[in-house]
Amino acid sequence: MSEVIKNRYEFVILFDVENGNPNGDPDAGNMPRIDPETGHGIVTDVCLKRKIRNYVETVKSGQPGYEIYIKENIPLNVSDRKAFQYLGIDDGDIKDIKKKTPDIDEKLKNFMCRNFYDIRTFGAVMTTFVKAALNCGQVRGPVQLGFARSIDPILQQEVTITRVAITTEADAEAKSTEMGRKHIIPYALYRAEGFVSANLAKKSTGFTEEDLSLLWEAIINMFEHDRSAARGKMSVRELIVFKHDSIMGNAPAHKLFETVKVERCDKSKPARKYSDYKVEIDMDAIPEGVSCMRMI
Repeated sequence: MSEVIKNRYEFVILFDVENGNPNGDPDAGNMPRIDPETGHGIVTDVCLKRKIRNYVETVKSGQPGYEIYIKENIPLNVSDRKAFQYLGIDDGDIKDIKKKTPDIDEKLKNFMCRNFYDIRTFGAVMTTFVKAALNCGQVRGPVQLGFARSIDPILQQEVTITRVAITTEADAEAKSTEMGRKHIIPYALYRAEGFVSANLAKKSTGFTEEDLSLLWEAIINMFEHDRSAARGKMSVRELIVFKHDSIMGNAPAHKLFETVKVERCDKSKPARKYSDYKVEIDMDAIPEGVSCMRMI
């Protein structure tokens, strides 16, 4: 693999949804998530990380070092067990194992970081193995994402649909159609902000330059191979990356985020497409020692 990253980064993602539900809220009948105080839409960090994981799994399937730890239908213990098998650990006495190999916990953690991309990237809690006193550890990842929030308040719509797929034979004798519902947002532009810590990459997971390039690629394409009728048309419109000249950074993250301004062009009517917004970066306000790149 390539070298561990040596620069700190912050980044801004702008993505939109058209006639879809970007992230349903199970506490509200799977309606689009919303901030009840402001009416702005919300997409959780967990949802965005799932898209990134899915993309990496798609393009790197079967390649060493790019397994995915958190995935559907695979218990975490199954992945944890791979580290134990690699190191030849059996069901012997835990105290005896630690006595013979004092650094066993570090070896287990290092194996997981080397082999699972999402652990190197986002970190993981790997303390669920059956041997509670001997586990793969807990790792804080260098890449962190916040919730995405819509630029403007969203309009949640419940659309009634008619379907001809009848559930049971008894129902089919009484009717030929059933009513259903879809929850959509006609249009919304969302903004998410993220962080990449070179210090944590060096101290903790070994996140590399190659891993970083794959992260940018995955963010740009995270909706392209994960289409769903329920989510409508979703697209990443901007990936704005701030690169610091040093490992610890040259400016506070919030000052960099404040240089990216997104506004609706005509506030007299609702937005229905990306061109209804204007995205500007105040390049003069970016401090010395930080460079800005628009990846799209």
